[in-house]
Amino acid sequence: MILFALRCSADHQFEAWFRNGAAYDEQAAGHQIACPICGDTVVGKAPMAPRIAKGVAKAADRAREQAEAVAANAPSMTPPAAPAAPATAAQLPLPAPIPAPVPLPNAADVVAALPPSLNDAQREAVAEVMRQLTEVRRSVEKNCDYVGDRFAEEARRIHYGETDPRGIYGEASDEEVSELHEEGVTFHRIPWIPRTDS
Repeated sequence: MILFALRCSADHQFEAWFRNGAAYDEQAAGHQIACPICGDTVVGKAPMAPRIAKGVAKAADRAREQAEAVAANAPSMTPPAAPAAPATAAQLPLPAPIPAPVPLPNAADVVAALPPSLNDAQREAVAEVMRQLTEVRRSVEKNCDYVGDRFAEEARRIHYGETDPRGIYGEASDEEVSELHEEGVTFHRIPWIPRTDS
């Protein structure tokens, strides 16, 4: 997966994830990318400042803290172990594998379980986060290969160049996650929103 900063012809800037650079080129040429602000489909890449992986990890830490704060206000919600946030980082040299989707309750259940002391703007903010996490799931499932409980093995194979780089997702134990961190394998845990029938 790769994150690009984009700009429409009305000069609105936004970010979008793609399987690779070629996927972006194909979608941009086919006017399949729309500005979320005005709907314009004439988009191009915006300038991006390069960032090292450490910055992505800090963004993930900030996102985890925010998610835990939201979870603290919803007693029925199991907080994610380490969610990742969309980063404003430039293209990473290899796709970052995504281990151990962390299941979360249904988005509607989370919003319904919020304390009554929250105002409408706060409730809408939580609902928007849940919508975005649902979109992250759709994007990961569409653009990455599911490797199940072989996640740690496949992430190592990619890291050490034993197989072609690609986006993967699956499950990993806490011990495997710790070992991957020690080996310097780049990956992120993400909160996994269950599918709904709606």
